[in-house]
Amino acid sequence: MTARPLVLTTIERGVARLTLNRPARHNSLVPELLADFHAALDHVEAAEIFAVVLAANGRSFSTGGDLAGFAAVPRAERRAYADALVGSLHRAILRLLALPCPLLVRLHGPVTGGSCGLVFAADLVAIAPPAFLASYYVDVGFGPDGGWTALLPEKIGIARAAAVQLLNRPIGPEAAVALGLATTASEPDGLDGQIAAWIATLRGKDRASLRATRALLLPPQRLDAVRAGLERERAQFVDLVDTPEAEAGMARFLARTA
Repeated sequence: MTARPLVLTTIERGVARLTLNRPARHNSLVPELLADFHAALDHVEAAEIFAVVLAANGRSFSTGGDLAGFAAVPRAERRAYADALVGSLHRAILRLLALPCPLLVRLHGPVTGGSCGLVFAADLVAIAPPAFLASYYVDVGFGPDGGWTALLPEKIGIARAAAVQLLNRPIGPEAAVALGLATTASEPDGLDGQIAAWIATLRGKDRASLRATRALLLPPQRLDAVRAGLERERAQFVDLVDTPEAEAGMARFLARTA
């Protein structure tokens, strides 16, 4: 077992388990967590893996970029901070999409903002209350990142993706399954059993066929389109992050959650 402060990684019998481990801050994204996530992916890519399970410790799966972290960065440095953070997140999402094996997500609590991209990249998602997905961008004043425009419209349609984001509608377990963002919804105590059942099923499948299927579902031209969409998101996020409106939005949001 390789233990890192912000991401725990285990590899056992061909299954890699990556666990976000910043529970005191709801696994919100900071440069250190993303650096550990990339290091975990290095381990995965170097091993003989037939499935990856992504999970998280604490009450939340991940609440996106750490707004307190953004607010603590001086205004003059915030664009560079955002550029590096969002760029690192997007590289992680692209690496997940390019995995040669199925990606399973255990979604036990809220996932918001750019962290939803970790779910958008998955093949199989098990979700249980009180988990939900939400964007929050229009309430804070940031631009969407993490694939909210680069990945979500293809999954649920442009009109639904627009309504979810423009109205900041949270997506609960039943709605996530109906929209195709989750594979199955269960009670919280059923999540581990569902993940175990999927792994057991995948063990009985031909690994070369699993790799081929995932690769064919994401051909180079589609991956290039996603990469271009994520780059547009990064540029827009950086443009908006140090505006007076974003400054006020962060202050309002942090005051509500203090």
